[in-house]
Amino acid sequence: MSRDGHSISRRQISENALKVLYRLNKSGYKAYLVGGGVRDILLGLQPKDFDVVTNATPEDIKKLFRNCRLVGRRFRLAHIVFGRDVIEVATFRGHHGETDDKISKSNAEGRLLRDNVYGEIDEDAERRDFTINALYYDISDYSIRSYGGGISDLNSRTIKLIGDPETRYREDPVRMLRAVRFATKLDMQIDATTAEPINALAPLLSDIPAARMYEEVLKLFFAGKAQANYQMMQDFGLFAPLFPQVSALISESPKGHTAKMLDAVMRNTDLRVSQEKPVTPAFFYAAILWYPLKQRADDIAIESGLTHYDAHVAAMGDVMEQQCRTISIPRRFSTPAKDIWQLQLRLERSQGSRAFKLLENPKFRAAYDLLLLRGEAEAGNTAKIAAWWQSFVEADEAERGDIAKSVNKSSNSRNRNAPQRKRRRKPAAKPKPTAE
Repeated sequence: MSRDGHSISRRQISENALKVLYRLNKSGYKAYLVGGGVRDILLGLQPKDFDVVTNATPEDIKKLFRNCRLVGRRFRLAHIVFGRDVIEVATFRGHHGETDDKISKSNAEGRLLRDNVYGEIDEDAERRDFTINALYYDISDYSIRSYGGGISDLNSRTIKLIGDPETRYREDPVRMLRAVRFATKLDMQIDATTAEPINALAPLLSDIPAARMYEEVLKLFFAGKAQANYQMMQDFGLFAPLFPQVSALISESPKGHTAKMLDAVMRNTDLRVSQEKPVTPAFFYAAILWYPLKQRADDIAIESGLTHYDAHVAAMGDVMEQQCRTISIPRRFSTPAKDIWQLQLRLERSQGSRAFKLLENPKFRAAYDLLLLRGEAEAGNTAKIAAWWQSFVEADEAERGDIAKSVNKSSNSRNRNAPQRKRRRKPAAKPKPTAE
C-alpha cells in the first residue's frame, strides 16, 4: 500500500523509533516499523510500543548503536535505550530447516525453545502470529506491506492466525492468550478456525515458564479489560492452567464465594484502571487466592490440630508456593499479599477501640478493600463486619469515637448478660494432726 493509500504519518511515530529506523536505513539496511505500532495507528489508537524489524543481525545493530543491549535466548533481540524509552529491534525471522540446536530447537510438543533463524521479510511475515500484526511500515518510501490479508482483517475486525492454528499454538501456547487479549482490547472477533483448537490445547499453558506467565497476566488483567478477558478465558478453558487452585473451587461451586470474588475483583480492577487509580498485583493475588487460602487453612487445622490463626499462617506459604508454579509472583508482591491475608483475621476481631491502631497499619487500606469484596461475596456475618468497618473508615474523628464506644458498650453488655459460671470453692484444708 503506497503512501497515498494509508493514514499513517511520521508525526504519529515516536521520535526515538524514527531515529532507529533512519539510522538503519542510512546504513544500508532495510528497516520497518512493525506489528502493534502500525496496527494501532491505523485503528486510530495511540500505540504503547514501537517495534522495529530489519535485515541487520543483532551484532550489526549493536555496532550501529552505542546505547544498544542484546537480550533474550529464545529470541535474540536488540534493545535501543533512550532513557526510559526502549525501542525493540528484531532481525527478520526465517523458516526452520536443518539447523544447529544452538540456533533453533523445539520440544516434543512442538513448542519453540530457541529460535534464532534469520531470513527475509516474506518469511518474517509468515512467522508472525496474527494477520493484523503482519503489517510493515517501510521508512524508505513510507509504504505499508500487508501479509495474509492483514489490512482486510483489520477492516473486518477479525483476529486470524497465520498458518495452521494447532501448529502455531503448539509452537507458542501463549498465542492463545494473545488471541483473547487482542479480541477484547481491539473489540474484534476471533476467527472460527483460529478459535477451534484452543479448548483442546489450553493445557499446554502449564508448560510455559512461570516468569513469562507473570508478564502475560499483567497484560490480561491490568489494562482495563480484566472482566472481559476473564470471561473469555473461562470460555476457552485458559483460566484453569494459570490459576488451578482458584479454578478447582469454581468448578466445585460455579456460583459460590470464589466465583463471586473473581467477578468482583475483575470488575473492581477495571473500574480503578478507568479512574486512573493504581492497581497492584499484591492486592490482585491476595483477593483471588483468598478462598484457596481459607480452604487450605481449614484442612491444616483439621489435619494438625493447629489453632485457626496458626493454620492460616501455615496455609499462606502453601497457597503462594503452589500459585508460583504456574505464575512467578515476585517477592515484592507476594509478601504484601500475605500481609493483606493476615490482616483479615485482625479486621474480623478488631472492631471497637482497637480499630484505631489498625488504621495506622500501612497495609490497612488494601486489607479493608479485600474485606469489602469478601462482604459482597459472602454476605452474612462477613458483610456485617465489612459494613461496620466502612462506617468507621468513612466517619470523621469524632464519629469514629462514638462508633468504637458503641461496639465496646455492646460487647460489655453481652458479657454482663452472659450466664455467670459459679466459682468452685477450694476445699478446706484438713487440719494437721497435733502431736500428743
